[in-house]
Amino acid sequence: MYKPPHLTPALEAAGAPPATLPRAAIPFYQPRISEEAILEVVSTLRSGWLTTGRKTKEFEEAFGKYLGLKHAVAVNSCTAALHLALEALGLRSGQGVLVPTMTFAATAEVVRYFNATPILVDCRPEDLNMDVLHARRQLAAARARGLEVPIIIPMHYGGQIGDAAGLVELAGDENLKVVEDAAHCCPARYRHGNDEPWLSVGSLSQVSCFSFYANKCITTGEGGMACTDDIQLADRMRIMSLHGISRDAWKRFTAEGSWFYEIAAPGFKYNLTDIASALGIHQLREADRFHAERRRVAETYTRFLSDIDELELPREMPNRVHSWHLYAIRLRLERLAIDRASFIAELKSRNIGTSVHWMPLHMHPYYRATYEYEPEDFPIAVREYARIISLPIFPDMTEEQIETVSDAIHDLIATNLRPGLHG
Repeated sequence: MYKPPHLTPALEAAGAPPATLPRAAIPFYQPRISEEAILEVVSTLRSGWLTTGRKTKEFEEAFGKYLGLKHAVAVNSCTAALHLALEALGLRSGQGVLVPTMTFAATAEVVRYFNATPILVDCRPEDLNMDVLHARRQLAAARARGLEVPIIIPMHYGGQIGDAAGLVELAGDENLKVVEDAAHCCPARYRHGNDEPWLSVGSLSQVSCFSFYANKCITTGEGGMACTDDIQLADRMRIMSLHGISRDAWKRFTAEGSWFYEIAAPGFKYNLTDIASALGIHQLREADRFHAERRRVAETYTRFLSDIDELELPREMPNRVHSWHLYAIRLRLERLAIDRASFIAELKSRNIGTSVHWMPLHMHPYYRATYEYEPEDFPIAVREYARIISLPIFPDMTEEQIETVSDAIHDLIATNLRPGLHG
């Protein structure tokens, strides 16, 4: 089985060789790539067909079936999927889209591709997902300013679906189309009550968008998927994903195809290759096993860390199945004589990789300058951002590694208690 080098994200981005870290280092993430997947990729390379083709079609069909959705369009990133979803739903220049401030850049930047306005929404403290009540207030304020707002994009933080009932009610009341940013979700489920049936991620929306980036629940290295039950939306996204060329453009280079094609619209170059799809097919087959192992890691962390009063641990909310893409702890900083940055630096000095998800969008220079946001405009996101740390979590993580991380956290907490608060 392939074992990638233990690199922190920063070192990996810099192209540093594995020798720059000790062998005992615990990376923030490490993908598992089976020998079968490697052989599938090699077979695809030897086939002579490398770009979008039969492997991609197979991956699309399998992914849609896995989620219980009728149509899946494979693309080269979740960002591309979000962009195609907004285009298919008819977003226009000058309109607005409700977007969480506690999210990755892509969720809002795709709105700007249309010269439309991202209307940022605060998060709720219990799960860091979009606060639907605040979304309702932001929507009312935007419409009072004369802004047309046809779409909302909830992002499922860390792989846990948020206020599904509230979102459905808001969308119905206000005639909003829903695009789920499900980059962290494969799988994730929810239900509206204890006696209600379980529903898959993607059931809330007109289009749901997934990521297969290197550290996601399943990976193709880079890649994404846009899923829908609406054939018209699927057809539009498929056409626009490859230059606006009419359907099944890849067939024109096969025996069953033709040299002739037509441009239906000025599209984009967002297609996924068969090389990536060959990997994705095998990753998808292991998705439930990966999920079980991520859950094992999360439950072990919780067992090791639950006795620390100075931490708030992530939890699976009622009637939810969490994908556990992230295990994000929150420091109770008022009880500690150390800030989040120093805490992360101390873990790094012990060769433990961590990350932060995320600095809220309204705190970034572009959104501050363009929309004149102040930190206090979204107080929950600002407060929670200051104390979040995402711990290592990946399928092959051993109990020994989890214990090493947990011991380091115990030690850092014990040596950095705020004087006078602990007897």
